[in-house]
Amino acid sequence: MTDALDTVFAALSDPTRRRILAMLLEDDMAVTDVASAFAISLAAISKHLQTLAAAGLISQERRGRVIWCKLEPDALRPAAVWMQGFGLFDPVDLDGLERFLAHELADPRPEAPDPPSS
Repeated sequence: MTDALDTVFAALSDPTRRRILAMLLEDDMAVTDVASAFAISLAAISKHLQTLAAAGLISQERRGRVIWCKLEPDALRPAAVWMQGFGLFDPVDLDGLERFLAHELADPRPEAPDPPSS
Protein backbone atom coordinates (compact mmCIF):
# COMPACT_ATOMS: atom_id res chain seq x y z
CA MET A 1 0.00 0.00 0.00
CA THR A 2 2.89 2.37 0.69
CA ASP A 3 4.10 2.16 -2.92
CA ALA A 4 0.60 3.02 -4.16
CA LEU A 5 0.41 6.01 -1.80
CA ASP A 6 3.86 7.16 -2.92
CA THR A 7 2.72 7.00 -6.54
CA VAL A 8 -0.48 8.93 -5.81
CA PHE A 9 1.29 11.64 -3.81
CA ALA A 10 4.02 11.94 -6.45
CA ALA A 11 1.32 12.43 -9.09
CA LEU A 12 -0.42 15.04 -6.93
CA SER A 13 2.80 16.93 -6.28
CA ASP A 14 2.65 18.75 -9.61
CA PRO A 15 0.30 21.74 -9.97
CA THR A 16 -0.39 20.98 -13.64
CA ARG A 17 -1.57 17.48 -12.76
CA ARG A 18 -3.73 18.79 -9.92
CA ARG A 19 -5.30 21.26 -12.34
CA ILE A 20 -5.96 18.45 -14.82
CA LEU A 21 -7.71 16.47 -12.08
CA ALA A 22 -9.84 19.50 -11.24
CA MET A 23 -10.83 19.82 -14.91
CA LEU A 24 -11.75 16.14 -15.09
CA LEU A 25 -13.86 16.52 -11.99
CA GLU A 26 -16.31 18.43 -14.17
CA ASP A 27 -16.51 15.89 -17.01
CA ASP A 28 -14.52 13.45 -19.14
CA MET A 29 -12.29 15.23 -21.62
CA ALA A 30 -10.40 14.46 -24.79
CA VAL A 31 -6.62 14.73 -24.47
CA THR A 32 -6.60 17.59 -26.96
CA ASP A 33 -9.18 19.49 -24.90
CA VAL A 34 -7.07 19.02 -21.78
CA ALA A 35 -4.00 20.26 -23.65
CA SER A 36 -5.79 23.34 -24.97
CA ALA A 37 -6.16 24.64 -21.39
CA PHE A 38 -2.38 24.84 -20.92
CA ALA A 39 0.44 26.78 -22.52
CA ILE A 40 2.60 23.67 -22.83
CA SER A 41 3.03 21.11 -25.58
CA LEU A 42 0.70 18.20 -26.24
CA ALA A 43 3.66 15.89 -25.53
CA ALA A 44 4.11 17.45 -22.07
CA ILE A 45 0.40 17.07 -21.32
CA SER A 46 0.57 13.45 -22.48
CA LYS A 47 3.37 12.79 -19.97
CA HIS A 48 1.31 14.36 -17.19
CA LEU A 49 -1.66 12.20 -18.19
CA GLN A 50 0.53 9.08 -18.20
CA THR A 51 1.67 9.89 -14.66
CA LEU A 52 -1.92 10.34 -13.51
CA ALA A 53 -2.96 7.10 -15.22
CA ALA A 54 -0.03 5.19 -13.68
CA ALA A 55 -1.20 6.39 -10.25
CA GLY A 56 -4.71 5.18 -11.07
CA LEU A 57 -6.11 8.70 -10.72
CA ILE A 58 -7.45 8.75 -14.28
CA SER A 59 -8.31 6.22 -16.94
CA GLN A 60 -7.94 6.70 -20.67
CA GLU A 61 -10.12 5.23 -23.37
CA ARG A 62 -9.77 5.43 -27.12
CA ARG A 63 -13.00 6.28 -28.91
CA GLY A 64 -12.26 6.25 -32.60
CA ARG A 65 -9.28 8.53 -33.12
CA VAL A 66 -9.78 10.42 -29.87
CA ILE A 67 -8.37 9.46 -26.46
CA TRP A 68 -10.69 10.38 -23.61
CA CYS A 69 -9.63 10.91 -20.01
CA LYS A 70 -11.85 10.11 -17.05
CA LEU A 71 -11.27 10.88 -13.39
CA GLU A 72 -11.09 7.83 -11.11
CA PRO A 73 -12.02 9.39 -7.74
CA ASP A 74 -11.85 6.12 -5.79
CA ALA A 75 -8.09 6.11 -6.38
CA LEU A 76 -7.81 9.04 -3.96
CA ARG A 77 -9.56 7.14 -1.15
CA PRO A 78 -6.41 5.50 0.36
CA ALA A 79 -4.61 8.85 0.34
CA ALA A 80 -7.60 10.55 1.95
CA VAL A 81 -7.81 7.86 4.65
CA TRP A 82 -4.09 8.20 5.32
CA MET A 83 -4.36 12.00 5.64
CA GLN A 84 -7.42 11.76 7.90
CA GLY A 85 -5.25 9.94 10.40
CA PHE A 86 -3.55 13.23 11.10
CA GLY A 87 -6.86 14.86 11.94
CA LEU A 88 -7.10 12.78 15.12
CA PHE A 89 -4.75 15.14 16.92
CA ASP A 90 -5.85 18.42 18.43
CA PRO A 91 -4.15 21.44 16.89
CA VAL A 92 -1.29 22.80 18.93
CA ASP A 93 -1.99 26.07 20.77
CA LEU A 94 1.32 27.78 20.03
CA ASP A 95 0.43 30.90 22.03
CA GLY A 96 -0.37 28.79 25.07
CA LEU A 97 2.84 26.81 24.60
CA GLU A 98 4.82 30.06 24.44
CA ARG A 99 3.21 31.31 27.69
CA PHE A 100 3.88 27.98 29.38
CA LEU A 101 7.52 27.95 28.32
CA ALA A 102 8.02 31.58 29.35
CA HIS A 103 6.63 30.75 32.78
CA GLU A 104 8.64 27.53 33.15
CA LEU A 105 11.88 29.05 31.91
CA ALA A 106 11.57 32.24 33.92
CA ASP A 107 14.40 32.85 36.37
CA PRO A 108 13.06 31.61 39.75
CA ARG A 109 15.36 33.95 41.70
CA PRO A 110 13.71 37.19 42.72
CA GLU A 111 15.37 40.26 41.34
CA ALA A 112 17.38 42.31 43.80
CA PRO A 113 15.70 45.60 44.62
CA ASP A 114 17.23 48.71 43.12
CA PRO A 115 19.62 50.42 45.53
CA PRO A 116 18.28 53.63 47.01
CA SER A 117 19.43 56.73 45.16
CA SER A 118 21.50 59.22 47.08
